[in-house]
Amino acid sequence: MNPKEPVEGEGFVIKDKRSSQISEDDANSKDHQETKSQEEQNESSNEKENESFQIDFSTFIMSLTSSAFYHLGDMPDPSTGKKEVNLPAVQQTIDMLIMLREKTKGNLKEDEEKLVEQLIYELQVKYVSKTKE
Repeated sequence: MNPKEPVEGEGFVIKDKRSSQISEDDANSKDHQETKSQEEQNESSNEKENESFQIDFSTFIMSLTSSAFYHLGDMPDPSTGKKEVNLPAVQQTIDMLIMLREKTKGNLKEDEEKLVEQLIYELQVKYVSKTKE
């Protein structure tokens, strides 16, 4: 390695100050340009992630339902690993799904209607079985 050449690493450049002819202002300007370039790359990456994940009605319904299954004790808490039952939260989610079904009647695609019906039914059956335990 030549001591006069800059050594490039991940997101930074190391220069041998003994042989550097760059002024402090030039170095700050270059650092600013590199930071700005990195920010632009991060923004571009975030835009691509957002484009690949688009929320639709089915995704929204599945999100609501997954929280209900969590409250039924079917899924463990990611932070503690424990399964906990919270039946009032399950009942609230069932009520929200029923409300959404009624408010969106006639506006859903056939597969969306079937999904809502199936999820409401599954949650109601599991809710009743949990209340009998």
